Amino acid sequence: MAGLTTQNFVSAAAGIALVIALIRGFARRSAKTVGNFWVDLTRSTLYILLPMSIVVGLVLVALGMPQNLGSYVEATTLESAKQIIAQGPAASQIAIKQLGTNGGGFFNANSAVPYENPSAITNLIEMWAILAISAALTYTFGRMVRDTRQGWAIFAVMGVLFLAGMTVTYWSESAGNPAFVAANVDTAPSDLQAGGNMEGKEVRFGIANSTIWAAATTDASNGSVNSMHDSYTPLGGIVPIVNMQLGEIIFGGVGSGLYGMLLFAIIAVFVAGLMVGRTPEYLGKKIEAKEVKMSMLAILILPLSILGFTALAVVLDAGLSSRANMGPHGFSEILYAYTSGTGNNGSAFAGLSANTLFYNVTIGFAMLIGRFIMIVPMMAVAGSLAAKKIVPASAGTFPTTGTLWVGLLVGVILIIMGGLTYFPALALGPVVEHFSMNAGNLF
Repeated sequence: MAGLTTQNFVSAAAGIALVIALIRGFARRSAKTVGNFWVDLTRSTLYILLPMSIVVGLVLVALGMPQNLGSYVEATTLESAKQIIAQGPAASQIAIKQLGTNGGGFFNANSAVPYENPSAITNLIEMWAILAISAALTYTFGRMVRDTRQGWAIFAVMGVLFLAGMTVTYWSESAGNPAFVAANVDTAPSDLQAGGNMEGKEVRFGIANSTIWAAATTDASNGSVNSMHDSYTPLGGIVPIVNMQLGEIIFGGVGSGLYGMLLFAIIAVFVAGLMVGRTPEYLGKKIEAKEVKMSMLAILILPLSILGFTALAVVLDAGLSSRANMGPHGFSEILYAYTSGTGNNGSAFAGLSANTLFYNVTIGFAMLIGRFIMIVPMMAVAGSLAAKKIVPASAGTFPTTGTLWVGLLVGVILIIMGGLTYFPALALGPVVEHFSMNAGNLF
């Protein structure tokens, strides 16, 4: 418990310290430093993570979540069978795992277990905790650069992408599987059934709360689940994959989501500068070759790991032997595994038996690459920006607070990462599976 708690706090605090360093790069004028990592780490832990975890933990205990050091309890079911029920300090671990976007779960089935997620209220609190700090950091960004409109613009980009992904997932899961309709199985909502695709979902939460959680946990680097993503329809499952492949920048991990989004913002103002024939600027800082190169390097590290390891796994027997499914869904399971590992997410298409030497080693390296290597070019951008003078805005400065900016940034994210980088791989998995599933309706 002590070891896991330490890692949960330090991981989240490190993410906050890193994004604060990048923000200082924009906010400081001709500075030689971007702050002190240890000071920021300590402040993040003592002033943000620890107080919030104590409050959330106590609320979860009050709502029925266990917080004890007890041993296993043997219970007798209604059918007179014996059931072993685990105990332990669940509430304190759940609080920081959610607030710190660390993910995982105290119990094996995660937040689908009543002890880890007793009610609709705890479900709401845990979903809020996943996104709370990451979303709030956009306002911190606006305050530090002395223009809160900048923070709200970034928040709007994240919000648009979040709502779009959540809507697609909910629509797809509510529509259900057309193969059941072809087999004369009634999947329409009624007084006796929820309808849609309920496979892999906890009946206490249904499709709506399951798909909202799926979107939130993969938008952030959280990975906790209250339903099984492997049981989603192809379009329902593609959204969690894309959320992670974009770099988990839609609110994202604590700190890491915002610094990933700011790297995309640098690329977006560079694209805008090319359009109007001016040297790009963002928040008064000239964006030059070094910042663009380092931003692209940081962004491209993720697909290099995801696509590289996936390609390796699908041509080696050690990778193919762990699939529970053949064809496009089996490919999706492998793609999801390396996407989740590189994004430090932890959720899974659980049909893949990843507890093998091959997957333990390769996913372990993917985690290291995704978490640490991209930090190096990101910090290079922070240092380069901090050393620059702030240039006053002029008539030719591209505005970065309005609807046009929000649309441009959303477009750059979806085209560069979604379309140009990942679509070919997605086409081999969930896309072709969707068309195969609907083949009877199409032809």
